[in-house]
Amino acid sequence: MSSKYRRWWRDAVIYQVYVRSFLDSTGDGIGDLAGVRAGLPYLKKLGVDGIWLSPFYPSPQHDHGYDVADYCDVDPTFGDLAEFDLLMAAARRLGVKVLLDIVPNHCSSEHPWFREARAAAPGSAARARFHFADGRGPDGTEPPNNWHAMFGGPAWTRVTEADGRPGQWYLQMFTPEQPDWNWRNPEVAGEFDRTLRFWLDRGVDGFRIDVAAGLFKHPDLPDSPDPEADARTRDSVNPLAWNQPEVHDVWRHWRAVCDAYAARDGRERLLVGEVSVPTAREHARYVRPDELHQAFFFDLLSAPWDPDAFRKVISEAMQDIAGTGSTVTWVLNNHDQVRTVTRYGEPATEGSGLGAARARAAALLMLALPGAAYIYQGEELGLPEVVDLPDDVLTDPIFRRTGSRARIRDGCRVPLPWSGQASPFGFTSGAESAKPWLPQPEYFAEYATDRALADTRSFWHLYRDGLQLRAALPQLGDGQLRWLDTPPGVLGFVRGDDGDDFVCAVNFGTTPAPAPVSGTPLLSSGPCPAGVLPGSTAAWWISDL
Repeated sequence: MSSKYRRWWRDAVIYQVYVRSFLDSTGDGIGDLAGVRAGLPYLKKLGVDGIWLSPFYPSPQHDHGYDVADYCDVDPTFGDLAEFDLLMAAARRLGVKVLLDIVPNHCSSEHPWFREARAAAPGSAARARFHFADGRGPDGTEPPNNWHAMFGGPAWTRVTEADGRPGQWYLQMFTPEQPDWNWRNPEVAGEFDRTLRFWLDRGVDGFRIDVAAGLFKHPDLPDSPDPEADARTRDSVNPLAWNQPEVHDVWRHWRAVCDAYAARDGRERLLVGEVSVPTAREHARYVRPDELHQAFFFDLLSAPWDPDAFRKVISEAMQDIAGTGSTVTWVLNNHDQVRTVTRYGEPATEGSGLGAARARAAALLMLALPGAAYIYQGEELGLPEVVDLPDDVLTDPIFRRTGSRARIRDGCRVPLPWSGQASPFGFTSGAESAKPWLPQPEYFAEYATDRALADTRSFWHLYRDGLQLRAALPQLGDGQLRWLDTPPGVLGFVRGDDGDDFVCAVNFGTTPAPAPVSGTPLLSSGPCPAGVLPGSTAAWWISDL
């Protein structure tokens, strides 16, 4: 396949659309596909190459669509297939790629196959599509093993059999409403083949794969030496439940399916995985030439605000992941994580703007790195995490299952502010009394898109200017980097070959440092006089270093 078809994803900038919080076209307080279509010109103006849509499939919404009841349709809350086709047509006219979020590790307890399994007898073909097992202890009253679910509680739920007696247990690594598929059953693989082709035939440009290190479990389902590791870390840590070797055969097959479509029309379809594994070296196994095109590199997102930490994770990614022939997929925010403005702040300096300054600097750093970048909606507005949502409005299943607010995700999912001085800030087209599905704080007025577009000092203009330069400068995008010798607290690197090099430097400290380049920067995350790099600031230069 010609390399010209591969280029778009290698250095693409993709905007993550959390559909229910992007823009509501119907006035019910929940974003929808028509709202996404209406927002496409805004995203085109920002300068992104494509969008990734969170799940919009039919679902009882126990985990906001990550509990899928039908993989080949649209939930009426978000529209219908006709509206999806209109969205695809509009995106194609604007030259915006569209990725769908596919959830192959688990489905909804309302999925027809799981409803059939619950009604069927132990040992049936219907139950073999999932992980059903007899319990341990007297009368099978104990779960089959000691695993805990990532969202809290045991990873097993007991069913009531047709005769009314307590029966077998089924595995659910997230919530009881999300039973795990048994990928050792070929019927499961066949069903997902059908799903891939259904959406590829409708023109999508690829898939973001949820829990891509999941799917297979240890065939014996043994006890774990640390059964609460997943719940404690809210991550895929249990080595018996995640990152099993057989998963790589699935990605080789999916890659072959996507490559067959690309061979027909020269338009390469992307597979990007949510891969959470312990090291960059293990991460690299998922992006070998015949597997996923890319996988999110979360180590940058989780790195503390420290130049040595950033340099270490970037270096490891460039060595291990880029060494496979793929490119690194950088991300600083997503729908599961505290937003950077809040994450990089410090309680002792709350209100000082330190978190915002660091978030702006980190954005320029990410956009200057070799490879692809993903932006989460609202990141371009500098939205902070909403940390004071009342308990009675929280919807995250983590809160419902544990009663704890630790690591809950509602605060980064509050609907976007588009215009005006009061909620719903243009998010919903309904009457003034219409309420977004999560309440927007009053201070969201400061971050509304109409205000951001009018203020050249806003986050939005920083992102737009960075994306424009990234697209225009041949030194950026795909390629390599070379680290610079810099003063303590400063991280700097060079992109490009001999001649006019591109230089990016970030001052992680709070006091000014000498700039690595003497001239005025092309772009900076804050005021940056020639020859000086202020604290908590990033800048870009063209130089003949």
